[in-house]
Amino acid sequence: MQIPIRAKHGLTRRQLLIRSAATVAVAGLGGLARPHLSRAVDRPLIASGIQSGDVSANSAVIWARADRAARMRVECSASEEFKTIIGTASADALPDRDFTAKVLLGGLPSGQAIFYRVRFENIDEPEIAGEIQVGHFRTGPTARSNVSFVWSGDTTGQGWGIDESRGGMRTYRTMLDNRPDFFIHSGDHIYADCPVERELKLPDGGVWRNIVTEEKSVVAQTLAQFRGNYKYNWLDQSFRAFHAAVPLFAQWDDHEVTNDWAPIGTADETGYAEDGTSHLVARARRAFHEFMPMRATPAQDGRIYRKIAYGPLLDVFMIDMRSYRDSTGNRRDDHRDTCILGASQLAWLKRELVASDGTWKVIAADMPIGLISEDAIALGDGPPERREHEIADLLSFIKRAGIRNTVWLTADMHYTAAHHYDPNRAAYQDFEPFWEFVSGPLHAGTWAPAPLDNTFGPKAMFQKGCSGENLAPCFGMQFFGRVDIDGKTGVMTVTLKDVDNRDLWSVDLEPRPDARPGQVMAQHI
Repeated sequence: MQIPIRAKHGLTRRQLLIRSAATVAVAGLGGLARPHLSRAVDRPLIASGIQSGDVSANSAVIWARADRAARMRVECSASEEFKTIIGTASADALPDRDFTAKVLLGGLPSGQAIFYRVRFENIDEPEIAGEIQVGHFRTGPTARSNVSFVWSGDTTGQGWGIDESRGGMRTYRTMLDNRPDFFIHSGDHIYADCPVERELKLPDGGVWRNIVTEEKSVVAQTLAQFRGNYKYNWLDQSFRAFHAAVPLFAQWDDHEVTNDWAPIGTADETGYAEDGTSHLVARARRAFHEFMPMRATPAQDGRIYRKIAYGPLLDVFMIDMRSYRDSTGNRRDDHRDTCILGASQLAWLKRELVASDGTWKVIAADMPIGLISEDAIALGDGPPERREHEIADLLSFIKRAGIRNTVWLTADMHYTAAHHYDPNRAAYQDFEPFWEFVSGPLHAGTWAPAPLDNTFGPKAMFQKGCSGENLAPCFGMQFFGRVDIDGKTGVMTVTLKDVDNRDLWSVDLEPRPDARPGQVMAQHI
């Protein structure tokens, strides 16, 4: 039974977000407020900040990393003072997971601000404990109410690391100022294949000066090096503050492993396991799951695709366009069987879309549909070929099943754009019009807009990038998108924004009535 506790009044949401990112020595009442009698050197510390993720109406995942083997203790409350504890959990942070730990907090009240605090204790002597850090998230609603979230991707790319003299990862601070309910990271959380050097020359004659670490100074091949890429991001102050205050919905793309990787054909000198899987991909996947606050899937197979329900107005479908794709380049002269989602994931997505009760169905994708790329889907003008067949099948199914109000969100391209897809402009016409919005990079090089093909009739309603390639973050072309859903009308407003919080372009989308006949159309899946 959920406890109907109300959060404290009198503080603005911005004040709550800022305070929730702070570190405190002792806070309120409860188990974590015991006096610390041990020497400071003996106390296990929080080494890489705290974060929440995969938040639902009544639960959330909490993650932290210790500086040594320790036990993570988590308490949560609907009050910033932690006067009443409404949930507790613990997990061990051990060397085999690089001292990361995560827990699932359940039984939480819906649609409410929740404060959580984390501390690490000595496993054998719990009275020896380190400092407390406090975080914040908002559970999903069960009634129609306003929802606001942001999305983007591409962090620490092309060698642009943390230059503290230039404000570090400034886009994270700007997104925090938007006070979102959650954040969708569309992939490339790290650039494992892009080392960070101490200095980079800028085209205006200036010098970009990176924080440098040993593990981030080389192309990642070992498990320690992949882990080091994630730890590098936590060195940034804005990154830490953002993740303490805003839940993360995480997916991956290629640079969590290496550029343009595919399941087979991606390896280093250690090659492949007996079952044909790449050791390099396995190490990268392990590090990703260790550092992401994601729910474990029932099969415990490292699956990334999943649905996150966030109230009656929104379901988010996190898809994986890497793990199940074919292992060939996306070339017209290659006529072998091909895919980008894979049969099992595609069937899952169809079932979940049909079963969804959410007014809006956001498909969070690794990469866009209609931008021409050998690594992605589009090949150029004309009817569907190769990977486009799978997308055509999905879009036609959505039309036949009467599924309405699907919106695609993605990053990957290192510029921002709004694409409207319409069968009246398309070579393939068996689908209903839909929108796709592209944003990013969060903190990486910016690129010029890419060409579109006419297979599914996309039109660039807005796009902004640079005129060349790999423009440094300090020149201001870092982008994210914001989505607001009105709780009364159901109208979705999508706004493309930049690092300085300027609104670049916006559109209001009216929800369309559901056209589904009533029951799940399992016979068509």
